Amino acid sequence: MTPNKQVSPVIRISQGERDASARATHLEAATRKFLVTTNERKQMSTKTNFKRIALVAVAALGMGVLSSAPSQAVFSGAAGSQVTITVANGTAGQTGAKSDSTTAGTIAVSALALATTDSLVVQIAGKSKPALDTNASYPQVNLMLADTATSTSKTAITKQAAGTFGTWATGLVTQPYQVTDTAVAMGLSPELGQSNVYVAAKFLAYIDSASSTRVAGTYTYTVIVTPYNALTAGTAQTVDISFVVSATTAQSTTVDSTKSTAFIAAAAPATADEAISALATASSTPAAYLTVRTYNSTGTVAAAESITVSIAGAGQIFHTGTSVGGQSITVKSTGSDGDFQVRPDGRAGTATISVSTPTRTFSAKTVNFYAAAAKTITATVATPLLALNANAGAVRATAVDANNIAWTGTAYIVASSAADALVAGSTTPVSCGTYDAVNARFNCPITAIAAGTAKFKIIDAATVALATATSNEVTVTVSTAIAASVKLEFDKATYAPNERAIVYVTPLDSTGKAMQSATYTNLLASGGITVVGTLTYTGTTTTADSFTATSYTTAAQTSATSGAKAGSMQYAVYMPAAGGKITLSATGGTSLPLAAQVAVTASASVTDSGAQALAAVNALATTVASLRTLITTLTNLVLKIQKKVKA
Repeated sequence: MTPNKQVSPVIRISQGERDASARATHLEAATRKFLVTTNERKQMSTKTNFKRIALVAVAALGMGVLSSAPSQAVFSGAAGSQVTITVANGTAGQTGAKSDSTTAGTIAVSALALATTDSLVVQIAGKSKPALDTNASYPQVNLMLADTATSTSKTAITKQAAGTFGTWATGLVTQPYQVTDTAVAMGLSPELGQSNVYVAAKFLAYIDSASSTRVAGTYTYTVIVTPYNALTAGTAQTVDISFVVSATTAQSTTVDSTKSTAFIAAAAPATADEAISALATASSTPAAYLTVRTYNSTGTVAAAESITVSIAGAGQIFHTGTSVGGQSITVKSTGSDGDFQVRPDGRAGTATISVSTPTRTFSAKTVNFYAAAAKTITATVATPLLALNANAGAVRATAVDANNIAWTGTAYIVASSAADALVAGSTTPVSCGTYDAVNARFNCPITAIAAGTAKFKIIDAATVALATATSNEVTVTVSTAIAASVKLEFDKATYAPNERAIVYVTPLDSTGKAMQSATYTNLLASGGITVVGTLTYTGTTTTADSFTATSYTTAAQTSATSGAKAGSMQYAVYMPAAGGKITLSATGGTSLPLAAQVAVTASASVTDSGAQALAAVNALATTVASLRTLITTLTNLVLKIQKKVKA
């Protein structure tokens, strides 16, 4: 058993202090040794680095000695990083438009010239332009010196030519120079003998307004600034500059919906709406042409806008020049290619065509597709008395198909019998010609060969056997009568002041009836028609001299539009402003029987404006008097009622 020895506290304390002291002494010695070792290593490392740097420097100097160009041979250092270029874009007009300092962009160039032989060369190269500009070359760009305010030495500005880039030159040039390609440039250099100075210049850059035909768009150029020492070029710096050429008002592609148009017609291009009727049989031949134009505010240049055309009912719509077609198509138009075709697809009926653009919806257009066969034909006599030989439009006809659509195919007129053909026409059908779309009818001709009456029909085929529709029968009269007398007349008995009037000269047959259309010579005696009063004549056939004519050609048909009357020659005149009576007089001419060579007259009245006013005043006075009587009566009635109420 190990004895339990007791240690005095004093001894324990003394021993602990000695241990701590020893530990501290050992730590101090170890630390001092570590620091000394570390510092020695650092000193050795620093010396080694210095040696390495020295070796690199020697190698670099050795390589510099071997270079073919001295270190100062390049303006402002080989990298050219000390060359500063700033630009501001410009604008331009089209050919002939103003292009000067007010529309110019700017190019500012600055660099430090370290040597007396330093210089800068400024060039410009075309980079991009509008696709529509088909010119081979870019428009010329002119540079005009604006200032050299930031230079610390007088800066010489010269025009440089190919082969002289980098050549120092004296003088200060301010005229504009063209610098459109690499063969022509601007040179900047310090004053003679100067070095370690800044050379700087600000140029106005603008497109020459007369150099070429330009289209609207953006023209971009690259500004190239190359530093030189003598003839040795340094690293070039580049910056882009652009010129925006604005479109004129007439070239604007902004659509003005009020100027856009859409028309449909039988022929292209359509310039006004027409009534279209076409055979329904399916065909690639257009029945109608639709022309849509989208314009800018000037109304003269087509502007681009999509066009949508839809067709409801019979037919199909196609874009002209393409195979694109159907019931509805949308075309991305360039403004001048809004041309469409309406084609039959075999269905009879009315086609309703809708046309719209993003800025406008047009009124609907229609095309009537009629069936191959007519259902009913209606004939009427247009010329009451036929003259011998040709009579154009003597019989008129209208026709419809099974859908009650106007049938506008080819109609034929035929004499009802051989006996009728002995007077006029033929038993072989004769074409009525092209359908009259303006008047919506057929105008069928008849050739008369003898006096008498004849009956005719209108059919829808070239032979009677093939006809599917036949009109009602009409009777025409062929006259060979000669003039037996003449009549003068106005179209009305009374006219307002300055009102238009028609005067008729009518030859009559022996029974006093109007005659067939013909030219009558010496119908009136020399001097023609005499006027008592004042008439105003208009037009080449209604001059004062025309009333002195003795030869008259009468109308074959009556017209509500022109005022023509079958069998009469007409004059259009204007009545006087003052009221009164106008009298016409003439004497029958030598072509009439002796008994008819007598005076004939016609008269009409012009209502006096003063008399009209007086009549209006009198009428008003009568009305006022009637009102006064009525008021008096009402007043008396009221008074009677009041008395009864009080009683």
